[in-house]
Amino acid sequence: MKLTCTIIDDEPLAVSLLETYVLKTPFLELRGTYNSAINALSDLSIAPVDLLFLDIQMPELNGIEFSRLLPENIRIIFTTAFEQYALDSYKVNALDYLLKPISYPDFLKSAQKAMQWYEMLHQKEQTKVSVPEKAEPESIFVKADRKLIQIELNKILYIEGLKDYVKIYIEGESHPVLSLMSMKSMEEMLPESRFIRVHRSFIVQSEKIKVIDRNRIVFGKEYIPISDSYKDKFVEFLSRRSLFPNKE
Repeated sequence: MKLTCTIIDDEPLAVSLLETYVLKTPFLELRGTYNSAINALSDLSIAPVDLLFLDIQMPELNGIEFSRLLPENIRIIFTTAFEQYALDSYKVNALDYLLKPISYPDFLKSAQKAMQWYEMLHQKEQTKVSVPEKAEPESIFVKADRKLIQIELNKILYIEGLKDYVKIYIEGESHPVLSLMSMKSMEEMLPESRFIRVHRSFIVQSEKIKVIDRNRIVFGKEYIPISDSYKDKFVEFLSRRSLFPNKE
């Protein structure tokens, strides 16, 4: 792994020294040098680098001001002859603060700190990629008439709660499936991305919603009420999926 870097300093001798340090550091790749922040700004906006060795006291635009204009993914090591800027440097994207004259051991230590930071970031990204999201179930089993019945989730229209029982209304079926279980247990079985509770006694599948009429969801001749206690969550749910505008 190599870090791309750029040097910005209005002192030619400082640029030359840092360039020498970068070229002798195996994990750094120099992309450019600049004698002013203004000259570097447009290039870095188009082609950002991983790491910036940046002077603070420069004409037109100082290093602290310049750092606030950079893309967030560029990390900074400040190089300056003045200690008083140290506190300000850590309020921006600074990984380290080197005081001139800069020795190679100090430079290398800061560069290694930058490498460690990027390696940690890379590991976090790899972890996210390597852990797949849990797949949603395609069906559920419920107990009805002393039997276990498998029901495909994509065929469920809505569920109605009746005290200790639930009625599961299925697309294309003339009669619902009656099962001895609570609404809470049923809600926990269903994927949140597809089903939402709209009333103490009703859970609906969002993809099956075709018509909403005066705070009621219409399924053929049946009207499912949307209660006030679930209304805000329901509107937000639909808005996130761009099914309906976020208004009453």
